[in-house]
Amino acid sequence: MGRGKIEIKRIENQNNRQVTYSKRRKGLIKKAKEITVLCEAAVSVVIFSSPSKLYEYCSPSTSITEMLDRYHQHSGQRLWDPEHEALSNEIKRIKEENEKMQIDLRHLNAEDISSLNIKELMTIENDLENGLMNIGEKRRESYKRMQKDGQRLEEENMQLRYVYQQQMEAMAGKVRDIENEFNHLKVNDQSYEAQMPFAFRLQPNQPNLHNQMLLD
Repeated sequence: MGRGKIEIKRIENQNNRQVTYSKRRKGLIKKAKEITVLCEAAVSVVIFSSPSKLYEYCSPSTSITEMLDRYHQHSGQRLWDPEHEALSNEIKRIKEENEKMQIDLRHLNAEDISSLNIKELMTIENDLENGLMNIGEKRRESYKRMQKDGQRLEEENMQLRYVYQQQMEAMAGKVRDIENEFNHLKVNDQSYEAQMPFAFRLQPNQPNLHNQMLLD
């Protein structure tokens, strides 16, 4: 007489459920190992028990990560990736924000505004008025800054002119002092020559006047 067929439903008794889970988990992993050896198949099994305890098996020639990559390539589907979830959400947020900014920019340029209601149009009008006020304020600040820079440059230019003038006057005074000293030396030399005896002031090529008188 053969074994009776077991009805597939949840085992209510916790001890019997745990025993059945342990036996069938070992049998499932055993079958995965057998098909790996017999058929050269790449097999990966991931099992979580009721308390979320992990059991896994993967063919020795591969890894679970490689199996997931192969699954993605062949199925065209991506499983949930916790490492990239935050990045994906950030990219999605930036994309949505960029699209909203593009729409707002078109509205500010008076494009695609026929579908807007009065409240939305008033909001755009207020944004434009605030923008014009900010631009005017920035323009006035820039003008004041330019005036200050121009005044500062003018003061620096006047200071440089004053320094240059002082240097030129000092140089002219030195030149006058040198000329006065030179003229003073020249006058002293002329006075010294005038006081020298007549005989010492004769030129070397001048004839001897005393001999000339004897000859006469």
